[in-house]
Amino acid sequence: MARRTLEEERAREYALMRYEREYEAEGLIAGIDEAGRGPLAGPVVAAAVILYPGAEILGINDSKKLSEKAREALYPEILERSMAVGIGIVSAGRIDEINILQATYEAMRKAVSQLCFQPDVLLVDAVTIPGIGIRQVPIIKGDAKSLSIGAASIIAKVTRDRMMRELDEVYPEYGFAAHKGYGTAVHIAALKEYGPCPIHRTSFISHFV
Repeated sequence: MARRTLEEERAREYALMRYEREYEAEGLIAGIDEAGRGPLAGPVVAAAVILYPGAEILGINDSKKLSEKAREALYPEILERSMAVGIGIVSAGRIDEINILQATYEAMRKAVSQLCFQPDVLLVDAVTIPGIGIRQVPIIKGDAKSLSIGAASIIAKVTRDRMMRELDEVYPEYGFAAHKGYGTAVHIAALKEYGPCPIHRTSFISHFV
């Protein structure tokens, strides 16, 4: 990495720690984000991440702005620099039952409950999670503004993508490994040809089948 680029990355990382610095006096800080609100198939996955104080992870960003290779490279680095990581997974069937917003909240609550340390502050991407008695700070586009939320974004995205690659082996006709359940032309064509499979969200696909 060129010197100038490294300096820019360090400056950007320092900027991403603004909220962590602001709330560090209150105790442990967990960043929370989700992956998979929009797809036609598969679960919604949330992650909660408590980074070690002063953790340095260059390259953190909104997971959607990173390549799959970059996310996979950052994943073990985030785990290494985290005090605790929690994952919450809510199935397609549950999404159909309670709607995607409520399913996202449920996944986030599950992620927080899986942490081995109780956080004192939750930095959350854009939303306030109902049913949690911990101080929350919702941050619009938080995955690009907070190191903790950005880390959670990557953990959630990599976790879900790996699940969809495994599900591709069970339902190979849909191409889940490539599109991860999103409504691509290839996915919609397969859906019309084969009909839905058990991991499709029936409340999302009424326009296609």
